Amino acid sequence: MTTLSRELHSFAGLRTQLWDALLDCDEIHAVATVRTAVGGFDGDRCAAVEHVLLSLIAPAQARVGLAWAANELTVAQEHAATAINERCVAALLDDAADALPPPHRGRAVVACVDGEWHALPARLVAEVLRLRGWRVDYLGAQVPTEHLVAHVHTSGAEAVLLSSSIPSHLPTAHTAISACQAAGVPVVAGGAAFGDQGRYARLMKAEWAPDATAAAELLARGLEQPGPEAARTPDLDLPHLKDQEYTLVRRTKAQLVKQTLADVENGFAAMRSYSEFQRERTAEDIDHIVGFLATALYVDDPALFTSFITWTGGILQARGVPPRCLVPALDSLLHQLGDFPRAAATLTAARSALTIPHPGRHE
Repeated sequence: MTTLSRELHSFAGLRTQLWDALLDCDEIHAVATVRTAVGGFDGDRCAAVEHVLLSLIAPAQARVGLAWAANELTVAQEHAATAINERCVAALLDDAADALPPPHRGRAVVACVDGEWHALPARLVAEVLRLRGWRVDYLGAQVPTEHLVAHVHTSGAEAVLLSSSIPSHLPTAHTAISACQAAGVPVVAGGAAFGDQGRYARLMKAEWAPDATAAAELLARGLEQPGPEAARTPDLDLPHLKDQEYTLVRRTKAQLVKQTLADVENGFAAMRSYSEFQRERTAEDIDHIVGFLATALYVDDPALFTSFITWTGGILQARGVPPRCLVPALDSLLHQLGDFPRAAATLTAARSALTIPHPGRHE
């Protein structure tokens, strides 16, 4: 076995150790594992820490999300694992404090979109930038746009890196992007919310980085400063908003959810025996459906909504709930919004995708 093969084999073993520690809610062994991983590399300690952040901790966190979706982890276990991964990040940066280069590249702000609680991806970006010589203001989860912009003004930051994992936050992200650009500061967007290859980020005139390494390289190359035209209303980026369909769905969301819940109860017999807790969860699910529908109308992409519906169907199936229970909700919304062409087309596409039989599967 070559030296490289031995190193890769050892790192694979550390991945297993970290995962086992996360499953056991064992913070002590998780931190010890990532420290061992850093110690296994010769040379530049900052480079070793960055490698462990992105090649050990980040994949472990991605696996946490997949395990939750497959119903292999409870919500409590998912939260505990995330907290332990955050502790691992903090431990590695504390250990590397004396090796950090002095900030010489400039100042950047890293924040999550208002409403976005999944902060670990943004934290990884912040620490990679710090390891590469940036002064970083890490603002954490769900930062209100007005506070983000105020900080940008007072800090003199040269760039804002904005993170979001959930597409339903895209309208809020667009507002934040435009506000920062109007303040003369370029924005780099990142996270699953911004779509494949960052297509929604580009719709909103933001730069796109698929991961922390790409974000650091983008900043190192330099970003173009926004001009006076950056102060704009959303419909200038997204002219389809002028049809008011997004606005209508957003403003009548509570009414849509209430009527859909009633229609689902009539159309899905099993719901009539639900407990109050189950009814509340169902109402929450419908609220998410309407929120994602509004977002699909905002970016004019029915595929965003279809992907959410099929993903939700998979989540329900993993928990023993038939995905067809979503059909009455989609039918109700289609009935309520049938006079709105884009909404009706989006709902119809999602319903078709949900009811297409999968090869080899019988429900």
